[in-house]
Amino acid sequence: MSKTGKIVTVVLWALLIVSAVLIISLMVNISENDLDPTMGSWVNTNLVWAYILTALGAGIAILAGLVKMTTDKKAAKNGIISLVFMGVVVLISYLLASPEIPQFAGVEKFLNDGTLNETVAKWVDTGLYTTYILLAIAVLSIAGMSVTRLFK
Repeated sequence: MSKTGKIVTVVLWALLIVSAVLIISLMVNISENDLDPTMGSWVNTNLVWAYILTALGAGIAILAGLVKMTTDKKAAKNGIISLVFMGVVVLISYLLASPEIPQFAGVEKFLNDGTLNETVAKWVDTGLYTTYILLAIAVLSIAGMSVTRLFK
């Protein structure tokens, strides 16, 4: 095993041990009393650890992607094409989206406290349209591949 492989193995074992200790500590301190400060402290500690691990994982994934893009020009080209494609899908979704506030039971509460306004409604609509477009592309791709295999 290379030196880098050994370092990665040690770091992964350290993360696993810290995670196990935190989970066991949380389980030992669980109580029926929701106001127990010890249990609340362990829950908060575990949440912070989960946030740290998530940020660390996302950072490493982004860094690995950037390193791959700088070392492999074809991967860089494919990555840029993917980003442009995703940007076009989001732009189309944004243009299709409506800023109209949806009407549902309890909407007044969200309007009064400011969590729902025309901007939020438009971005939620954009997210929905983006999901629909990507789902349609995925289904059409699967169907298209099946049809092309029939003719081969």
